[in-house]
Amino acid sequence: MLHRAGRFDFVENLEPGLGRDGHGTYRFLRTILNGSVRQFLADLEDPRAAQERRLVALLKASKGTDFAAKHGLDSVKTFSDFRKAVPVRTHEELLPWLDRVSAGEKRVLVNGRTRMLLETSGTTGTPKLLPVTPAWEEIVQEAQRLWTLALVRDHPELGSGKILTVVSPERHDRSAGGLPIGSNTGRIRAAQPFWLRSRYVVPREVVEISDPVVRQYAILRCALGCDVRTITTANPSMILLLIRRLQDWKDALSVDLRAGTLRNGPASVLDENIRQRIERKLKPSSVPEEWSPDRLWDLSSINCWTGGPAQYFADRLREELPSIPIREVGISASEGTFAFPLGNDWPGSVLWVGGHLQEFIGDDDVPRWAWELEVGEKVRLVVSTTAGLWRYDMADEVEVVGRCRNTPVIRFVGKSGRYLNVLGERVTEGQVVEAMCQLGVNLTGFTVGIEEGDTPRYVVAFEGETGRMDLGKSFDQALSTVNVEYAGKRKSGRLGPPEVLCLPAGSYGRIHEERVRMGAPDGQLKDPVIAIDASEWGRVLKVGHSQ
Repeated sequence: MLHRAGRFDFVENLEPGLGRDGHGTYRFLRTILNGSVRQFLADLEDPRAAQERRLVALLKASKGTDFAAKHGLDSVKTFSDFRKAVPVRTHEELLPWLDRVSAGEKRVLVNGRTRMLLETSGTTGTPKLLPVTPAWEEIVQEAQRLWTLALVRDHPELGSGKILTVVSPERHDRSAGGLPIGSNTGRIRAAQPFWLRSRYVVPREVVEISDPVVRQYAILRCALGCDVRTITTANPSMILLLIRRLQDWKDALSVDLRAGTLRNGPASVLDENIRQRIERKLKPSSVPEEWSPDRLWDLSSINCWTGGPAQYFADRLREELPSIPIREVGISASEGTFAFPLGNDWPGSVLWVGGHLQEFIGDDDVPRWAWELEVGEKVRLVVSTTAGLWRYDMADEVEVVGRCRNTPVIRFVGKSGRYLNVLGERVTEGQVVEAMCQLGVNLTGFTVGIEEGDTPRYVVAFEGETGRMDLGKSFDQALSTVNVEYAGKRKSGRLGPPEVLCLPAGSYGRIHEERVRMGAPDGQLKDPVIAIDASEWGRVLKVGHSQ
């Protein structure tokens, strides 16, 4: 059964399609992963049993810890017991426990070894340090294997060729307690089996370049002249940025291609020792006549986020490369992998009920389990993981868009609590993105904030060309269709018409670079779609206008 709501199809009978039949590469991988696939398919049929298994694993991981002692987890037997024992907490509320882990204390949140800490900036704000344990890593890696299996099933040509990934360094610092600190994307890359790592077109030395602009140049230099079949990174705006970089740097890249070097453009400042290590892996190559990814490479798929704030940029990517499928990588973060799709045309991602314990909170503030969700609901995600996050409020709003067997399929809407609100209109990130998508204008980037005054109004800062469109008027009309409170306050005159502010060329590239230099992971960096306070707005304008 299929019915439509807004831009999205709700599908109640999706099938995983992970049977034994298929092309040779798929059958080979399916045989290797047979045990994981059988369990995954069983979990789709009975998500409650899968989550009961996860609760048992969590309680086992808690034994002998300070957290278990404080919350009486030794006496927990049921889901109801668990909820009574452990309150839902935000990151700030769990931070005292996380700080102890970062300081090197053992048996604080879980009894397993903390291997490293993942640094994540979230949408904005102070970076978080989240623990990684071997048990958690295995769960995340199993989800990646299943997602990859479905990808290979749909694209037999991925059995050969190279893979282009954009990730941040696996490790770049140490905590006060001596634990390595790094990025989740770098950790994922390093954890892959040798046969898969050997297909990466970008060597580790490039990933470890600290300057984001130099690293981007080196990524493109390594990829040019290679048989790249797929591109994977979290944010589609990163791929759009690389497409612009190809045009900006094609003269310098042409010189380096002919010579088999990495010495021109931004790479001119690269440390000589690093340069020599990378150049040993480069060969002279012919200069391409056309500099678009669909002409440079025989691409089968591009894999990235497509929901929430990324939706606008994913649509722009489809317009830029209309012949290449854009596949959702799933709902994942440094906290874990929570859902992933099993097809290019899926409206969302199926919950990974065999991985982490997941709860969902709606407008009624009553937590529910996966099997209690209904198609069409919007809920907030709360997770418990074997890395030590206990009933951790992700502040991620998701919408249930279907079912695969008996398990909900969800799409990411946006960060809960991030909205523009001056007169009670509560305009969310998702609504701003939906309004922009309605316009069909191809912008490099945009940010919406509020200008306060006797008659407050929204301000749309943007980079790009709008043609003959009156962006302020068109955005005003589109936003009025997706938020009735905004429409009412505009009609009554309590909100003034939006102001439009055109930022100089390169603004969002500079904003991206600045945030990466402050510690945000390159490929996972979320776009500043809304600025909810003066400090966020000020950063966009200051960095955007800097030359």
